[in-house]
Amino acid sequence: MIRTISTTSELDEISASYDVPVVDPATVPKVLYGHRASVDSLVDLEWSQESRVLVLYTGGTIGMMRNDRGRLVPIPHEMEMNIRRYPHMHDEMYAEKRFSNSVTQPLVLPECQGERRRVVYWVYEYDPLLDSSNMTMDDWIRVAKDIREVYELFDGFVVLHGTDTLSYTAAALSFMLENLGKPVIITGSQIPLFETRSDGRDNFIGSLIMAGSYSIPEVAVFFNNKLYRGNRTTKVSTGSLQAFDSPNMAPLATAGISIHVDYRSVFRPTTLEKFKVFDRLNRHVGLLRIFPSISAETVRGFLQPPMAGVVIQTYGAGNMPSNRTDIMEALREATERGVIIVNITQCMHGAVDAIYETGQALVDSGVMAGMDMTPEAALTKLSYVLAKNDWSLETKRRMMKTNLRGEMTCLAQEEGGPVIEEGGVRELDVVASISRALQLASSEDVDQVKDLLLPAIFFSAVVNVDLSRLEEIYKNGVEINMQDASGWTGLHIASSEGLMEAVTWLLHHGASVHIRDKMARTPLTLAIENDRHQVITLLVKTGSHLLEPSLKLGEALVTAAASDNVRRLKSYQLAGVDLSLQDPCGRSALHAACTVGSEEAVQLLLAAGVPTDEVDRTDLTPAMCAQINNHQHITELLEAHQQHNGLSS
Repeated sequence: MIRTISTTSELDEISASYDVPVVDPATVPKVLYGHRASVDSLVDLEWSQESRVLVLYTGGTIGMMRNDRGRLVPIPHEMEMNIRRYPHMHDEMYAEKRFSNSVTQPLVLPECQGERRRVVYWVYEYDPLLDSSNMTMDDWIRVAKDIREVYELFDGFVVLHGTDTLSYTAAALSFMLENLGKPVIITGSQIPLFETRSDGRDNFIGSLIMAGSYSIPEVAVFFNNKLYRGNRTTKVSTGSLQAFDSPNMAPLATAGISIHVDYRSVFRPTTLEKFKVFDRLNRHVGLLRIFPSISAETVRGFLQPPMAGVVIQTYGAGNMPSNRTDIMEALREATERGVIIVNITQCMHGAVDAIYETGQALVDSGVMAGMDMTPEAALTKLSYVLAKNDWSLETKRRMMKTNLRGEMTCLAQEEGGPVIEEGGVRELDVVASISRALQLASSEDVDQVKDLLLPAIFFSAVVNVDLSRLEEIYKNGVEINMQDASGWTGLHIASSEGLMEAVTWLLHHGASVHIRDKMARTPLTLAIENDRHQVITLLVKTGSHLLEPSLKLGEALVTAAASDNVRRLKSYQLAGVDLSLQDPCGRSALHAACTVGSEEAVQLLLAAGVPTDEVDRTDLTPAMCAQINNHQHITELLEAHQQHNGLSS
């Protein structure tokens, strides 16, 4: 069982139980990083030119070092210290200049050509470090919960893991992390990170770049310069540096001289809900591989209670000996009493398809086709679905046939991206017209025209809220989060202008609420700057949150109150900002509202629970500010509020 390093007995108790999430940025990071690194700088620093990545080091070969006898072993608390000695993994000069006020500086990846922002990262080392063969469902749950605890503090996450069960962890997390809006990259290595010749460094650095610089809101596996969908991977070699493969799906990204991302294949959340973690798994699941002459007693024994779900690996396209009526009867008995049985192929490539009589016999016995799911994905999905206690058995069976996170080819396009019919999608009329006018003959030339025109057409359709045009562009494979020269996405534009229909359409098609422009503004930031209250509410509902430090937010609140901008105060309130935050002078928005005599602003702030007895750095309370400026009506309003709440003046 993984334990979190803590500093106090109270925090130990909170970390151990995890009954109630603790999301206070002032305390949670100290629990997570008590052994070495400090993340105090997360709270009150600007992050316009940097992205923040949390590295969860669970164990495995990648972090091992040689002991006094020259043997490779996991050495607690040594990884971060050693990383600081390697200039290609840590830019010490930048860190000293940028984080000079921090007690312990975070790690900083050196500048990468072609990437907009520096990756600043922290290492959370688990205690004890685990060989992945010892990982259990409890450890998957712990990783998921740790990500949930600090989800809003980071732009992406990297999980360092042993390779043996890495694919199981990746698949499990892909289902448990619901409505995921940020990258979670899992990696390991065949050779330790600090060996002279190591695949670990490329895997580690590549994972940091993918987590910090790319909008890929999936649980993915980065290995040997390829980024795979996590629930599509399986370990294929014990001795090759190409240890993992994704048999039935091409990589999401390939890192060569430059990094190429196939954004069309990225599976994005399309529900208007916040990120959350489903932290329960049903342990009564298993894998049963069929072999010639397997006995009915073996099958029947495997299916006995408390077994709730089974993945059976059959021959070829999902076949079993149909003449084994004893086995078919055992399967039928199990499905009739509620056991969910999923059929996947033993082959590395291909999918289950009941085209033969031997496969149809399984269907007739109540066994479900698992299509082209890997064993790891099928098992963890079954564990996840069976743990949904509020779902009926019929719903659970339907969900096993539904493509939830891109784990199945059969519905991947229908669920996660544009549907491409046989022969391809219809070209946009304007692209087709220009191609004809230029007499373009090759598909490469047409694609170049499309690449030039699609961004302009897309952004124009957003501004004009032309939803039919947006649908047409989407079916032509537009990257929904493409950015213009200023870093704005379509969602930035629609949020800034308050185009509610366009915002809703974009979110339903996978637009990210977390992308920042060149000035570090998210769509939520722009919606606040333009007081688009409906948009703010929807963005927050979908999981958007502010990244600005508390002092900057306090200053913005004071400025709004001082200018009697009640609508702006309401914008911040809808965005979830604490209206009692103070500026660098210790003044709250209530101080400013009382100074200028804005009764509407004072009423809003009092209703929001802003304290009336806080003093600024000149020892003035809000009431004193009102008295000094002869705002008698404000003074009376404050006195009435204090009397109503039993406070002394």
